[in-house]
Amino acid sequence: MKQTYTISPDKKLTITDVEEILRDNKKIKLSAASCNRIERCRKYLDAKMAECDTPIYGITTGFGSLCNISIGEQDLSQLQKNLVMSHACGCGDTVEPEVVKVMLLTKVMSLQFGNSGVQLQTVQRLVDFFNNDILPIVYQQGSLGASGDLAPLANLCLPLLGLGEVIFKGEKVPASEMLSAMGWEPITLQSKEGLALLNGTQFMSSHAVVGLIRARRLNRLADKIGALSLDAFDGRIEPFGDEVNAVRPHPGQLATARAVRHHLEGSELIKQPKKHVQDPYSFRCMPQVHGAAKDTLAYVTSVIEIEINSPTDNPTVFPDEDIIVSAGNFHGEPIALPIDFLSIAVAELGSISERRIFRLISGTRGLPSFLVANPGLNSGFMIPQYAAASIVNQSKGLCWPTSCDTIPSSQGQEDHVSMGGNSATKLLRIVDNTERVLAIELFNAAQALDMRRPLKTSPELEKWHAQYREKVPFLVNDSVMYPLIAASVEFIRNNP
Repeated sequence: MKQTYTISPDKKLTITDVEEILRDNKKIKLSAASCNRIERCRKYLDAKMAECDTPIYGITTGFGSLCNISIGEQDLSQLQKNLVMSHACGCGDTVEPEVVKVMLLTKVMSLQFGNSGVQLQTVQRLVDFFNNDILPIVYQQGSLGASGDLAPLANLCLPLLGLGEVIFKGEKVPASEMLSAMGWEPITLQSKEGLALLNGTQFMSSHAVVGLIRARRLNRLADKIGALSLDAFDGRIEPFGDEVNAVRPHPGQLATARAVRHHLEGSELIKQPKKHVQDPYSFRCMPQVHGAAKDTLAYVTSVIEIEINSPTDNPTVFPDEDIIVSAGNFHGEPIALPIDFLSIAVAELGSISERRIFRLISGTRGLPSFLVANPGLNSGFMIPQYAAASIVNQSKGLCWPTSCDTIPSSQGQEDHVSMGGNSATKLLRIVDNTERVLAIELFNAAQALDMRRPLKTSPELEKWHAQYREKVPFLVNDSVMYPLIAASVEFIRNNP
């Protein structure tokens, strides 16, 4: 039986929790406290509407610049359905299934606090989607990152109504077909529900969650691969000592220095006398550069964990205080800026990795040009560095922060937006790019290490190198490179 993660308003959902839920394919369930809060808020909202003659935004009125148009009671359900249908304007490539699954999880998390006014059956249906791997088709383009992620969340929630498409049992099918197969009726939305489903930052924050999970792994790999490159380049260990890093005690800097020393413990190569006084920055400054990325990861993690543990729709309902507030908790700025920051940090891991690749093929420190025995006849590892440089260039372009832009919408009612949806999708592209560059560095570092024989690196890295050689061979002469780079990418995904 699969493990189950219980969602509760009193339990913080962490990035590590999400990673474990995805890795172990856990199911989720609502706690009794969550169910009570959801039902209590819905009952309060129904009672409030019955006694209140004043228009309530999004509940008895239109949306955005149509907020001054009142809607009759008989049309409130149709109003919410119309909202979901009309806002499902996603474009471009589809969002990868892992991110969609996190969107379902974080939407449930947001609604279960009991500040959104939704029906319990609506939230439970989202739970059922998650637990049965029913993944709505969502598109990457369309969110402005304010008023929530309206377009992608509309596509996410269309299948609740029997509309749109889903991945069901591994196939793309109409949502109506999925509901029929599961024996479920479409949800009939009540007042405010469509707005609660569409307002929110779950598109942005879910990309950030997945980006953080992957970036953490890449940061650990950057230290390990960087250590192997340092040893293969005949580098010095002194810049990684505690003394020199403790006088500038950024946590990530100290952690990186210690990680590199740990990876190189017992190395013959690192202990041999050095003719050179110092190494290039791409080796010597790993604690500072990799460490800055670690500190960025820690900061962004703290921000995103606040976000995924908060109700982010509008208006916000407070049954205990008898207040319904139309405000701006759907605005993506608090996470759009950190996501752009994280993109820069991850891109820098790729940038410094490419510089180490460049040094390894430079024909210095006793290594042959382009890491082949007969350069000239063989181009060797010349072009993998080209590929890495091309990828790094693309990442640099993607680092331009979309959160510094805004384009007014809804006839000017929504006159400042975060553009965090674009920040979020770019983040995952940069993460993928950096993974490829690190894989190319490992490809080069393993080749360079074999050219240092019979000297050995540390027992840990020798074992890792032997595992790598089971997938990617040492090259004596030129070979077709792209399958070997792909095998390197696959190796670091499965052997972190």
